[in-house]
Amino acid sequence: MAWEFLTVYWREMIRFTRFRTQLLSSLLQPALWMAFFGVAMSSNFNRFASSVPPPAGVVPVDYLTFMAAGVIAMTTLFTSLFGGISLLFDKNWGLMREMLASPMPRTHIMLGISLSGMTKSFIQVAIIMAFGLFLGVQFFPGYSPARVVVSILGIFLFVGVFSLGFLLFSSTISMRLESPEGLQGIITLLTLPLFFVSNALYPIQAFPPLLQDLSIYNPLTHLVTGVRYFALGNEFFVVGTNYSYTPADILLSFAYLVGFAAVMYAVAHRTFQKAVVT
Repeated sequence: MAWEFLTVYWREMIRFTRFRTQLLSSLLQPALWMAFFGVAMSSNFNRFASSVPPPAGVVPVDYLTFMAAGVIAMTTLFTSLFGGISLLFDKNWGLMREMLASPMPRTHIMLGISLSGMTKSFIQVAIIMAFGLFLGVQFFPGYSPARVVVSILGIFLFVGVFSLGFLLFSSTISMRLESPEGLQGIITLLTLPLFFVSNALYPIQAFPPLLQDLSIYNPLTHLVTGVRYFALGNEFFVVGTNYSYTPADILLSFAYLVGFAAVMYAVAHRTFQKAVVT
């Protein structure tokens, strides 16, 4: 088995750690979002929803805990969509031409980029969960140590598959563009609809019917569902809404993310095989 993709992976991780501004901003952004937006919105939503009692036997969850899963998903989305921008810099600096001309299989370029992006997402998710617990996020309520470990692995599994799909998407777009500004414009266009037409911040039951239908096909919705299932359990009550997940629901969400990643892999593979850099 060829291991050339590890060279690309290692180079991207070195770049990530050496660019101190990028490193600090990528690590501080989710923490600041949680600290300011999360705490402020939590106090308001908890006050509005205090008049609605939870059903008997259902664990109530405050909005900060509910939103923490959305912040994990949001951070993973942003990191993944920007993951392919390094390919544009390589094209502009002439490095991509040399990489494509090397004996290394072209698929290893996109695999190295994708694995480095997944690693960055894992680091950020770990920081969000640790900082969230410091702020009072009630993840893993009443879980045994063994169940906590399994839940964290489940969260990372969902994050990894979701991240892989959007990293491959970002790499595909980057190989078709010539400037980072074009990628930034596409990312700006996509992030708001993907984020707000999902269950990251609000229960989708309150959405208009059209947005509810769109949210079902939104990969971000399925990522948040998986994170909340592992972090909060299969049933909880928040913002006047009772959430109940079955193992079949979680398997369906995971299968959807796997399918999305598989489609993105096929598109990225075709793009890299036909790529020509002059």
